[in-house]
Amino acid sequence: MSGDELTMVLVTRKDLKLSKGKLAAQCGHAAVECALKAKRICPTVLASWRENGARKIVVAAPNLDALKRLFGETQSAGLVCYMVRDAGHTEIPAGTVTVVGIGPGPRSEIDSLTGTFSLV
Repeated sequence: MSGDELTMVLVTRKDLKLSKGKLAAQCGHAAVECALKAKRICPTVLASWRENGARKIVVAAPNLDALKRLFGETQSAGLVCYMVRDAGHTEIPAGTVTVVGIGPGPRSEIDSLTGTFSLV
């Protein structure tokens, strides 16, 4: 697989109505954790993804149930993924699930799970 066929998708929750800054921070947490996990379990995929622009897309799931369902499907598919739970220091209560990061991984596989969600 060529590196330009790799992607990372950050799936947020539309129902939380986070500020832009909070949303950016939560997506940052997801991206970092996914990259660290990829470094451990698939370092060549991570390297190829980084060398080819480190493509990232941000989409929105409608609610927590949809996000949890997606996380389970992602784990079952064997893709790198991470679920962000907020520390609760600012806008939302501690433990609130905010974002699921998926990838880096094959764009076609990730898109098949996230393609119905709207872009942020």
